[in-house]
Amino acid sequence: MSPFSPETADEYVLGLLDEEEARRIERLAETNEGVARAIAQSRDRFVELDLQTAPLTMPGGLSTRILAELTSIDQRVDTVPVRSAASGKSMVRRTVLPAAAAMLALAVGLGIGWQAGSADPRVIAVLLDDAGVPRAMVEDFGDDTARLRFLTAVEVPDDRVMQVWTLPSADMGPRSMGLLPDARVTRLDDFNLPPPAEDQLYEITLEPEGGSPTGLPTGPILAKGFGAFQTY
Repeated sequence: MSPFSPETADEYVLGLLDEEEARRIERLAETNEGVARAIAQSRDRFVELDLQTAPLTMPGGLSTRILAELTSIDQRVDTVPVRSAASGKSMVRRTVLPAAAAMLALAVGLGIGWQAGSADPRVIAVLLDDAGVPRAMVEDFGDDTARLRFLTAVEVPDDRVMQVWTLPSADMGPRSMGLLPDARVTRLDDFNLPPPAEDQLYEITLEPEGGSPTGLPTGPILAKGFGAFQTY
């Protein structure tokens, strides 16, 4: 039996648990006030996500294609080099994508990735924290504009700001896509980068007010993930 955590409450509300685990959580919530409160708080958070845009009809087979692309990335990339926020040295960490695929399927079902009259994103990336929990989704339109949506609550210290980065290529190095004033739907533009590519890395870091003083990521990594190229 797995322990209960805020992440478990999120998974229950999003319908990501199997039937046996979901029933266990429901029984636990009947007698445990803390569990019931965590589930209620999770529902409150995701209700805002659900209501951001009206449900839309997605192109046929889109969800299946996105999930297939993310699964393909998981099979091809077992480990990836990333920067350690604490030491600045390179290290290898396991990339966890199955949860991201499930979250992306949910996003498609809610219609949060597209709005009437908008262009289709060229690349979609689900950004995960160190525990493999989906935290945000980046839609890169390939024309120096992108949209970022948070999937869970994010706490930012008063003296810090979130900054979005991407890695177009090893030669170019990390490039900033902009600063985030808060954890709301954010439009990023004018970052003057080449069109996004398959498996391109995106990440969010905590930086000093005004952004990174070096022009490169310096703070702790909140979430990161790889882009999945979209075909329509």
